[in-house]
This record gives sequence, structure tokens and C-alpha cells, in this order.
Amino acid sequence: MPWRVNADFYRVWISEIMLQQTRVEAVIPYYERFLGRFPDIAALAAAPEQDLLAAWSGLGYYSRARKLQAAARRIVREGIPSTCEAIRELDGVGPYTAGALASIVFGLPHTAIDGNVLRVISRLTNDPAEISAPATKRRFDAVALTLLDPVRPGDFNQAMMELGATVCKPRLPLCDVCPVRTFCAAREAGTERALPVKRKPPKTREVRLALALFRNGSGIYLVQRDAGQSRLAGFWELPAKELFPGLRGRVAAEFSHQIVNDRFRVRVSDCRVPAELPAGRWVKPDEMDALPLATITRKALSAVRNAPGFSA
Repeated sequence: MPWRVNADFYRVWISEIMLQQTRVEAVIPYYERFLGRFPDIAALAAAPEQDLLAAWSGLGYYSRARKLQAAARRIVREGIPSTCEAIRELDGVGPYTAGALASIVFGLPHTAIDGNVLRVISRLTNDPAEISAPATKRRFDAVALTLLDPVRPGDFNQAMMELGATVCKPRLPLCDVCPVRTFCAAREAGTERALPVKRKPPKTREVRLALALFRNGSGIYLVQRDAGQSRLAGFWELPAKELFPGLRGRVAAEFSHQIVNDRFRVRVSDCRVPAELPAGRWVKPDEMDALPLATITRKALSAVRNAPGFSA
């Protein structure tokens, strides 16, 4: 993992924010491109928001990027925080991220408990409590603190995360090769596959989404979400087909896209350009990477690349 090569505050901080709700394999290419574009805190703080969102485009949970920049601007004014409490005050930083930065970067004896660590502790202690409950998290944090190596807290926290990610897996834990199997109460009781106990997720909601694809010699027509739309504000996307009553077009692509508990069933129709268009702009193919594009729009454009005459 590239962020483990150098335990620099900026590099570790960026990686931890990107890794929130996102898999390691997906993060690595974004992380490397992001550092190439914004090599230090000052560059991130000074970046235009459109450049920042373009660099983050595709990672999802875009409020992370905005909070990251707000925190960078605070650091430029006040300096890099060096205690867990001060790190916790940065925008977008919760208890886990603060503990990870404090232990990995500054060697401070703080725990960093993510989902992997919760699973490890649940099995080590054979605790059947529901792991998202606040009381359970507090109890597990106390257990983690008793286990923490105060001399190498950063290495210990990362080792616990790795143990959960690679050995103490959710469905099929690799108990035979686990380095702590002799201490595992769940293994001894034969309950390792029943733990941790999780609350049932809400049912997935099906959402139908029809998009209109307009294209001409100037490229593809995109519209921008305004600031009043907190989710994806400032992002560019294909216009909704419902904005054009009676508009007909050839179905160019259909695909699904999951966002938390919403499963979007997306249909993209290649339509004739109407006489009147909503506020937006024509975007050429070589301009796409410079814009923050909604993930559904990226997938839509990718899905219709083979359509006759389509060159974006």
C-alpha cells in the first residue's frame, strides 16, 4: 500500500479519508493520481473546488473531498495538529481516523477501530453483542486499548486491521493460519462463523432513472447540479429525460448502479437535440477528465461508447 511507504501526515491522512467506505483496491489509483495533482497540504487548500471534485470523481461520498479541503485550509492557517484531540477537530475526521493518524504518524497510544478490528475483537472475546450498538463499540474500544502495544501503536493498529481484512474474514475466517487463534474465545467455542452479530440492513430500494444523451459536433451536453442540491453539488451529469416531455430516443444503454441502499436502474436514450436545452454546456471528449462527473454519468458514457457516431 503506497501510503505505508512514508508515514507522512498528509499521505496517511489522504489515504484514511479515501478508505472510508471504499475498498483498498479501488483507492490506490485514485490516491496516486490525487497526490500527483495535489502534492501537499498547501496545494490541496488552494485548489479550485472543480479541480478537487474532478480528482475525486468516481470515489463517491463527495462530502469527504469538501471536508478534506476545509481541513487543509485550517491546517495551512494553524499548522498540523499533533494530538489525537486536535486531529479530531478537523472537518471529516472521526474517532477512528483521529486514532489512526495519532498512532501511525505520531506514535501516540490511541486505538483505531474500524470494521475489521470490531470483527476481530468480537471473535477474540466471543461477544455476541450487535457491533453497531454504541455500548458495544465502547466496550470493544476498551478491549482494544488493553491489547494495544504502547511502543508501536501504529504498527499494532495496522496489524489488527490487516488481521481482520486478510485472515479473520467476515464469512470464512482462516482460523488455521491465524496468529492469535490460541487466544480466540470464539474459535474455542466454535462460534467464529456466527460472529460478529450485525443488524440486518434495510431493504434495497429500486429507483428508475432515465437519462437523455444529446450529442453533436461540439460533444456531449451536460448539466451541472447547483449548490442547493447538497448531494453532488457542482457535479456535471447527463440531463434527466423527464425534463423533456414527449421526447423520444433510441435506447443506447441500460445498467444498474448501487448507492448504499438504492439500486438505480438506469436507461440512457440517445435523443435528437431539442430546440431548448436547460442551462448547461457542450463538453468535448478531451474535456471530460477535467470535470467532476457523477459516477452514474461516467458509467453511462462508458456504456454508450460503442453507439454509432459516439466518440466520447
